[in-house]
Amino acid sequence: MANGNIERFLGGPLLSVLVRLLFISLLVGAAMAFLGLSPRALYETAARFVRSLGDLGFGAVREVGQWVIAGALLVVPIWLLSRLFASRR
Repeated sequence: MANGNIERFLGGPLLSVLVRLLFISLLVGAAMAFLGLSPRALYETAARFVRSLGDLGFGAVREVGQWVIAGALLVVPIWLLSRLFASRR
């Protein structure tokens, strides 16, 4: 019973989910490399933008913006993956 709950949570058997995640990660990584993007560069660009707002005198905006960006770096990909897998149902 617990194994069925885990499979339902994951969206299928563990090995199948891992293979799909690996394949999607490969495609996204290849697309990012093709576009010349890296996660670090994206983060640094966003952080530089937030710093420029802070330099204008918005110290609180800068800190909150960095929190939002840091959280979005985790939340958005997880949300996107969950939506991709939910669309298969």
